[in-house]
Order: sequence, then structure tokens, then C-alpha cells
Amino acid sequence: MLDKDRMPVHVAIIMDGNGRWAKKRNLPRVAGHNAGMKTMKKIVDHSDKLGIQYLTVYAFSTENWKRSIAEVTGIFKLLVTYVNSELQELIDNNVKVKVLGDYSSIPGDAKKSLEKTLEQTKDNTGLQFNIALNYGGRDEIRRAMRTIGEEIAQGKRRPEEITEELIGAYLFTGNQQANSPDPELVIRTSGEIRLSNFLLWQSAYSELVFTDVLWPDFTPEEYEKAICQYQSRQRRFGGR
Repeated sequence: MLDKDRMPVHVAIIMDGNGRWAKKRNLPRVAGHNAGMKTMKKIVDHSDKLGIQYLTVYAFSTENWKRSIAEVTGIFKLLVTYVNSELQELIDNNVKVKVLGDYSSIPGDAKKSLEKTLEQTKDNTGLQFNIALNYGGRDEIRRAMRTIGEEIAQGKRRPEEITEELIGAYLFTGNQQANSPDPELVIRTSGEIRLSNFLLWQSAYSELVFTDVLWPDFTPEEYEKAICQYQSRQRRFGGR
């Protein structure tokens, strides 16, 4: 049974299985992404009800550009539909939206809608909903190290000043952008057992829960099951 006094502060989710969900139903892949978007809305709402402070979802990776033009176009059209249709509800529910990743290169209409959402929710103080978009964990670390290296080259910083805290500050989750703590719980749907370049630095001591449920079928009840698994574990952070 869910213990509401021991909820994770930050939950991160790899939303996997949209394509397989569609294939099982002889539907185009974009239909799976559409169903997955509806699931995402339910999980955002349920996270808010459970009192979770940060929710991060892996929406589009730096590797996803390799997919077909039709699929990529469909994903961004769905993103535009989501942010436009849900903006007022996000504002009413005091949800703050942040982006992890370099979204400067995404299609113009998606970028415009996203920037509007970021601006209009920036002062909200409830659930922080992080959308990992054009995001890759290795790319994130590379960017952070390049910035720190440039500061050292310019004489603004000394090499001995490099700490885990400093590196963390320059990640997309750091105080330069989303200002989010490391996730206590990372969930991946669809039965795949890997992180797929998601929050590699931040998930060093996260509890990982893998479920066979495809993302479009991931209900609030399945979400609570994953949180119960997290609550049943003892986090040691490398100790005993």
C-alpha cells in the first residue's frame, strides 16, 4: 500500500512502448504516440495529486532524430497539441514546466508553443514538470564539461574547483536551467531494461523500476505500484 509520507521527491520516467502498442493494433506509430500523450497527461495529473514535487519524462532524445520524418513530425505535432490544450490547466493547477535539453533546433511551431508555456508557468510553485526534449545524457555531460573548460581557459575558474556539485550545476537539471534534485525513482515501461542515455549523471543512486506495461497502458494504478516498489527498498547510496 502506498505510504504518502514516504513519497519520492523526484520521479523520472522513460516512456517506452508507443510503437509496439500501435503495432499490436495494426495502427501507425503516431497513433501510439497519441495514446502515449494521453497517458502522460494522466501521470502528470496523478503526480500532482500524490504530492510529488518533480516529474521528468523522456519525451524526445538526441537519437530520435534518426526516426522517419513522418514519425518525428507527428511527435512534434502532438507536443504542440498537448502544450496548447493543457496550458490553462497547467496554470490553474500551479504546475511549472521546464525543459531538459537543447530545444533551439526543434520545429518552429513546437518551439513557439513550448516557450509560451515556459513563460506562463515560470512563477508557479506546485509540481515541476520537466520535459526532456532533444535530450541525451552524454550530450548533457559534454556540454557541462565544455562550459567549465571554457571558464578555466578564460581564467574564470581553476581546475581544482571542479567538484561533483559544480558539474551538477551545469547540467540541464542544475541551477542554470531546471534546478531539480536527482530523481529517487526512475521508471521505464515496455519491458526494456536499460537507461538509454537518460539522466546518466543524476540517476547514479536512483532506484530503478522496470515494468512490462507499454506506456499507453501505464495507468495511475501501475504508477502507484512502481512507487510502492521504491518504498519497499532501502537506499544505501553505496553503503551497507
